[in-house]
Amino acid sequence: MVLLERIAVLPYSQVFSIKNGAGFPFWVFQTQNGGVPTFENEGLFKSLPHFLGVVSGQLIEKEPIIPFVILLVVILVVPIIFERLRLPGLIGLILSGILIGQSGWNLFKIDSSIWDLLSTIGLAYLLFIAGLEVDLEQLNRKRNRALGFGSFAFCVPLVLGSLLGKIFGFDWLSSILIGSLISSYTLLAYPIINRLGLTNNEAVSVTIGASIFTDIATLLILAVCVSIHLQQLNIWQTIALLGWLAVYSVVVLVGFGRIGKEFLRRTGEDEANQFLFVITAVFLAAGMAEFIGIEAIIAAFFAGLAVNEVIGDGIVKQKIVFVGSVLFIPIFFVDLGLKLNLPAFLQDINLVWLTLLLVLILIASKLIAALFAKLIYRYNWREVITMWSISLPQVGVTSCVTFIAYQAELFNLDILNSVIILILVTSGIGPIITSRAARGLNSSLLKQQQTSTYVAVSDKKDNPFSIIVPIYNPQTQQHLMEMAALLAHQARGRIMPLAIATATASMDAPQLENSLQRSERLLSKATALSRILDVEAEPLLRIDDAFAQGISRAARENKANLIVMGWGKRTGLKARLFGNVIDGVLWASHCPVAVTRLVESPSKIQRILVPVENLTAPILQPVQFAAMLGESNQAQVTVLNVCDRRTSSSKISHRRSQLSLLVSKLGLSNPPEVQIIAHENVAQAILQAARLYDLVVLPFIRNRTIPGGLAISDVTTQLASQLTCSIIMLGEPPQRTNNATVKAGFSSSQLPVTSFQ
Repeated sequence: MVLLERIAVLPYSQVFSIKNGAGFPFWVFQTQNGGVPTFENEGLFKSLPHFLGVVSGQLIEKEPIIPFVILLVVILVVPIIFERLRLPGLIGLILSGILIGQSGWNLFKIDSSIWDLLSTIGLAYLLFIAGLEVDLEQLNRKRNRALGFGSFAFCVPLVLGSLLGKIFGFDWLSSILIGSLISSYTLLAYPIINRLGLTNNEAVSVTIGASIFTDIATLLILAVCVSIHLQQLNIWQTIALLGWLAVYSVVVLVGFGRIGKEFLRRTGEDEANQFLFVITAVFLAAGMAEFIGIEAIIAAFFAGLAVNEVIGDGIVKQKIVFVGSVLFIPIFFVDLGLKLNLPAFLQDINLVWLTLLLVLILIASKLIAALFAKLIYRYNWREVITMWSISLPQVGVTSCVTFIAYQAELFNLDILNSVIILILVTSGIGPIITSRAARGLNSSLLKQQQTSTYVAVSDKKDNPFSIIVPIYNPQTQQHLMEMAALLAHQARGRIMPLAIATATASMDAPQLENSLQRSERLLSKATALSRILDVEAEPLLRIDDAFAQGISRAARENKANLIVMGWGKRTGLKARLFGNVIDGVLWASHCPVAVTRLVESPSKIQRILVPVENLTAPILQPVQFAAMLGESNQAQVTVLNVCDRRTSSSKISHRRSQLSLLVSKLGLSNPPEVQIIAHENVAQAILQAARLYDLVVLPFIRNRTIPGGLAISDVTTQLASQLTCSIIMLGEPPQRTNNATVKAGFSSSQLPVTSFQ
């Protein structure tokens, strides 16, 4: 217990004493009369946090800037901490909302109009980005099967959830919405699937595509139920609404796309025109939605779908996603936590039972849907468990449905509390199950990898193997050129030294002239060095606004097969927040990128180590890259996999044979050596093994994070900082996600997917 006692009242101030439960004072302070804080709660407090909550709450009421500062700190720090704990960042945001809200320190007032506005913007942004990030190409690959599984994954939870609502005394509209909110799912485990190289697996592709159908169906049910409730529609008016909704969907999804393409074709595809089209589409879709009598905020999802194909994956889309993902969407998730009344939830046994049954019905219904898919499409059990686990997390559309229904008074506070608990539970268990179930899943991608992009293509004279070498630092230029020359010799290709001159508004500006002269000097030195190295070189000089975009664009224009770059340091606030040049190139490039930190000449490398995470990920590219470099130097390549110390000798032997079989697909003349090490710490095991090697090649699958950087695992980060030998981080081209929550940086990419983690 904490006791706040007024000691004295002076002419211009008051003196307070804070005592512990034994009556001993441990804090005495003085406040100005009429100033902050003015205590109306003199007396006993349950605890010091309770006292601090009262004090800070009164302070926040007087200083509105303080809540915003606290909010920004939460958004910046909490997701990082939870990803370190191998949990999705959104769980941290919701729990932070619970801690600083009415269930905790009560620092925020949930009835604030400004707070409601920011949260509503976050909700609209979440729906818009969900539509904007739909991968239409992925959907078309397995459209029929995705529609089939999507129907199962939607209808089974809808029926069971609706029955649960009726059992607990809700009316039919609310019961149907309870069923619909667990009918969709969020692809929170996509980064795990991507890292395992399973995005081309049929069962995974079907599950990803099915999420689009479940999202659309859930939002359509929400639109109809809210309209019926608010407008008190009869049966004929409801039928008319359904007709108008069908017309609206066609006009927005088909009409907006065609109009947008024609508009940009006639006016030019510059950023300003694209941005104006996006804004116009959003507001026009919202206006049309209000005209036919549905919630305007739901139009954000349809607007996102409509402009998806029009603006593509350009800079406009990246900026739109960036703004929403950095600020507004996290605010929405914090607001969910603020609205949870945890004491009331724990005191109501019926509410606890409702939440428990809702979670169990969700888990069971998604499993039933996966079993239907197994019976019809003949998937194996591991694929079924993977499909089930991917469809478990309830985040994006579920939270949107709950929030809108709560505002429309279709849901009471009990349902809101239950759904927040549901989101926390499923966001945790779904990715964890996926990381376990998907380990042994066979990927069709492995079959495609038998022919690697690194294989020499000497018969293609018109398109030789090309290596882009960006040059900027004269101190590292020679080692980069030597590395590229070794690879080009082995592939019978060419190197293309690239220098970037920073663009200016005027093409005759002195700054541009100086930059061009410097770039020409670097290229002249590179050309002379290429003659010494006896390799064909084609120097490139480019004027561009940014180095990263210039490098990736030049690589694409010249059909490069590989980019070899120097290792940059992530220093400064700007680099940490928005990423550096290497981050930009890794994210944007169409081809593999080798980021090198060479401590000696590449020609002296004789022993190469390639740590691999798992036996199903696309590991053949890094191994073949190392093998190609090794053959040019007659170096020995070792492929290393670290498993848990408790792994039995028989399993280690089986793992070694699997890895050897996988590597044998490359058909190398000098096959790499395969090593399996049992160790409790992956990074330490690799560091110990690397002492005997000249070069370590670290495979890296690109996953975008917010804000602007790339998700590099803790193991890679630790190795990069502690390895004393040369390092090459080989980044494969990124794969697209189609989920706003993942793009918002609330991914589960840090979960341990295999023994490497």
